[in-house]
Amino acid sequence: MTSRTWPSGGRHLWLSGASSSAQSHKRGHLVYAATGVLTVHTDRGTSVVPANRIAWTPAGTTHWHRAHGDTDMRIVFLPPSLARRVPDRPAVFLATGLAREVLLALTGPHNDDRAAPGYGRSARARLVQVLVDELRETQEQSLYLPQPRDDRLRAIVRILSEAPHDNSAMDDLGKTVGASSRTLSRLIRSELGMTFYEWRTHLRIGHALVLLAQGHDVTQTAYACGWANPSGFIAAFTGIVGSTPGRYQAGRGSAKRDS
Repeated sequence: MTSRTWPSGGRHLWLSGASSSAQSHKRGHLVYAATGVLTVHTDRGTSVVPANRIAWTPAGTTHWHRAHGDTDMRIVFLPPSLARRVPDRPAVFLATGLAREVLLALTGPHNDDRAAPGYGRSARARLVQVLVDELRETQEQSLYLPQPRDDRLRAIVRILSEAPHDNSAMDDLGKTVGASSRTLSRLIRSELGMTFYEWRTHLRIGHALVLLAQGHDVTQTAYACGWANPSGFIAAFTGIVGSTPGRYQAGRGSAKRDS
């Protein structure tokens, strides 16, 4: 891994499969994958960060990162005055064209808090303000998977994470973990704010992003993540990620690595 950090941000070039140690920071930070896919793990859940998303981790939150595919990771720390304007919990936002370009500019060559030849401090402060304003204009995205508190739900997370192709009905999973489907449905709704079907679909799309980043084709990915046919997978992926898997995979490396 090649790393360059400075007080207001940083850039890490990761090989596929690389991961960081558990850590926390005094300031919250935004993370963007210019290429590849990142997962950001905390005890509250997992954020999946492909090239069209930006993840937020609040100050003091213990977390660790993992790269899926060779990944160009960019980091921007927010001052407390701006951190108060975004959620006080991990979140994922859409990387609009403006947000992406501002974040790349803030983490490009020579923009490591020195007055020249990069942006001066006042210019950086204005750019960070623009970035936060842009994120506040977008809705939070569905690539954050909260970690359930209930031990039975945690067991199901382990089962489906290890085998995302598992199509077991909720009744069968309930028998495995010792809970009725009615109890599981209630817990999923109360703890995670979605139905079992929605939850499993989002978990599978997270795995699909990882597989696509590792070079698997769309058909292989569809079957590996539990879809009976690629068309169903393409529809679900497009609905959540905002592009078809093929277009997403083709455009994954489009960010300028020398930015």
